[in-house]
Amino acid sequence: MRRALNPKNAETLALNALSFLAESPDSLDSFMRQSGVDPTTIRLRATERDFLAAVLDFLMADEALLVRFCESTRTAPTSVRRANYELGGP
Repeated sequence: MRRALNPKNAETLALNALSFLAESPDSLDSFMRQSGVDPTTIRLRATERDFLAAVLDFLMADEALLVRFCESTRTAPTSVRRANYELGGP
């Protein structure tokens, strides 16, 4: 049975994605370079829906990274896309 994807679940999934990026210095550095944020900004904005959508955008832009995230968290790629949409992403 699949859990419903409500705003809270979408935020949790995005925070899990941010944690996943933080576990890989190269991935986190790439995210910071591409988004123009620094560690302080990440801490300040980590609960903002638009920032969380940007995290998921970044993840979805790199198929290999997305697959690693989905495998490590047992998350379907379609759930990442739905969470991004729920958070206001494209």
